[in-house]
Amino acid sequence: MSIKQRILNKEGWIRYRDTLRYSLHCIVRPFDGFWDLTHEKRGSLAAANTIVVLVLLTNLLKLGFTSFVFYPVNWNDVNLLMEMMVFLLPFSVYCVANWCLTTLFEGKGTLKDIYMGTAYAMTPYVLIQLPLVVVSNFVTEEEGAFYTYFGMFSLIWCGFLIVASVMMIHDFLLGKAMGSLVFTLVGMLVIVFLLVLFFSLISDGFNYFYSIYKEIVFRFY
Repeated sequence: MSIKQRILNKEGWIRYRDTLRYSLHCIVRPFDGFWDLTHEKRGSLAAANTIVVLVLLTNLLKLGFTSFVFYPVNWNDVNLLMEMMVFLLPFSVYCVANWCLTTLFEGKGTLKDIYMGTAYAMTPYVLIQLPLVVVSNFVTEEEGAFYTYFGMFSLIWCGFLIVASVMMIHDFLLGKAMGSLVFTLVGMLVIVFLLVLFFSLISDGFNYFYSIYKEIVFRFY
C-alpha cells in the first residue's frame, strides 16, 4: 500500500482512533486492558508512538510554560535534544532489557508487545502533567502542594500500570512480575555500561588513528 493510500485509508484511521482511545480503558481497567491490548490485538504501534510523542511534547511544554515557582529552568543550560533523550533512552533501554530478561523467565510477550504496553502505561503522565502546566500558572506557592501531589500521583499511576502490563503481557503473577522488573533494572544498568564502554572504545580508537594521521601529516608535510 502506497503512502497516499495509507493516508486516505478511512478504515486505518478508524482503527488508529480506536486503539488510541483504548489507552483510556487500559488506565482504568489495567488487567483486562493490557491482556486485550496484546492478546486480542486491541492496541497498535501507531497509537503507542503517538503516546510516546505526547510524553515528549509534555516534557517540552513543562520546560517552556510551567511557572518558574514550581519548575525553575535556566535556558542557558537547556539542550532540547538531551531533554528528549532523558525519556527516550531509559524507555528504549527498558523495553530491550525487559524483553531479554523476561525471555529467561519464560515470558510470553514480544518486544513489540512490551513497547506498546509500556507506551500505553505512560497515558496518565500526559493526562495529568499536561493540565498541570496550565494550572501551575494560576496557583500560589502555598497551594503548590496540590501541584506536587498530582505530579507524584501521575508517576505512581504509571508505575502501577507498568507492573500490570508486565503481568498481563507475559502472563506473570505479581511476585514473578516484580522479580522480572528488578532484574530488568539490573539489565538496564548492564546495557548502559556496555553502551558507554562501546562508545568509549570507539572514541579511543578514533583518537588513536587521528593522532597517527596528524603525526604523518606533521612529518611529511
